[in-house]
Amino acid sequence: MQQNKFQNQIYNLVKKIPKGKISTYKIIAKLAKKPKAYRAAGNILGKNKNPKVPCYRVIRSDGKIGGYNKGVLIKKKLLAKEGIVIKNNRIDLKRYKFKF
Repeated sequence: MQQNKFQNQIYNLVKKIPKGKISTYKIIAKLAKKPKAYRAAGNILGKNKNPKVPCYRVIRSDGKIGGYNKGVLIKKKLLAKEGIVIKNNRIDLKRYKFKF
């Protein structure tokens, strides 16, 4: 499947998020110059099969985990392994947010 420019932008942005940090679908869409396309960004990441794109490091703007193509439990385990604390199914954005 051929990737379009927006997909490539999303993947390239997410690749920049280091271990132990997160971003949101909304921030990623905004940085890709399509601020209202945060759901599209989520859909793109939901279909990602490339392990070099750490899409589990992208969460919802309200701090909730959001989805993951390998399951939310695995997403939580991957985040916890990187030292991100999940409390009441939420992550403290101020503490872990990556500044691009």
